[in-house]
Amino acid sequence: MPERSFSDISYNKYLDEEQLMGSRCKKCGATFTPPRAICKKCHSQELEWIQMKGKGKLAAFTCIYIGPPFMIAEGYNRENPYCTGVIELEEGPKICARIEGVDPQKPETIKIGIPLTIKFLHRGEGEILKTYLAFEPV
Repeated sequence: MPERSFSDISYNKYLDEEQLMGSRCKKCGATFTPPRAICKKCHSQELEWIQMKGKGKLAAFTCIYIGPPFMIAEGYNRENPYCTGVIELEEGPKICARIEGVDPQKPETIKIGIPLTIKFLHRGEGEILKTYLAFEPV
């Protein structure tokens, strides 16, 4: 795996390659996703890239009926809400992402603790291609 700096640009490049990456402190073993260049537990700068399995469980969620402009452009609105949540990864860190494969119009059917797996959403083409992180029930 080529060595990349711990930055948003590197993290997004990995997402484009359909890899969920994090960082692990070589001193205390703490893991972070998105990656950090400095460990927030022991303040070490000795971190390494690690690839996450992309599996976890739903820790919290919300259904959004009035989203930001880029979500409205995708067709989400009051009649077509979307779900976003916090996923606790098997490796320990928590990450926010869109939750696909659930019914945001019936939030009572979405259960905390359900197992989730990663899904990469590719939007746009060519130079404007962007990859978004999502998870869906197993």
